[in-house]
Amino acid sequence: MTLTPPETPLETLDLPGLRAYRQQLRDEEDRASYWRRLVHARLDLLEAGRSTEGSISVDDLVRVLGDTGSGASRTALLRVRAEDELPDLPDLVQVWQVPTTPEETDVVLAALRQAEAQLTGYRTALFAGIDAATAALVQHYRADPLLALDVLPG
Repeated sequence: MTLTPPETPLETLDLPGLRAYRQQLRDEEDRASYWRRLVHARLDLLEAGRSTEGSISVDDLVRVLGDTGSGASRTALLRVRAEDELPDLPDLVQVWQVPTTPEETDVVLAALRQAEAQLTGYRTALFAGIDAATAALVQHYRADPLLALDVLPG
């Protein structure tokens, strides 16, 4: 699986196009975050299941899928509405298979870790694109501060 964020030469975009492009990158980052969170949850569940012979109690589920351990809550899914179509993530069929042996669990965990690394790299590239688009917007607004008023309602 190769994930590549969309690239657009920023200097070719007018101000509405630049705003739309930045929003496109932000939407794509939301999708990547959603999938990354799912991969993390699957990793957490498989690793927790290893120590419990495959059976996970409700208390274990709360511990594994609750907060992040740092006091921060997991919010990547908050912006996904139930009626939204789930974004595609290719080449993860084996990740969702239920392993029946420790060896199969190792294979699935390795695939999940690889997917997580790819998603993390993809998100990093998306953040760089968002930062570049934001910097380009700031340049427009510095050159003509009244342009910022276009986005205000009413």
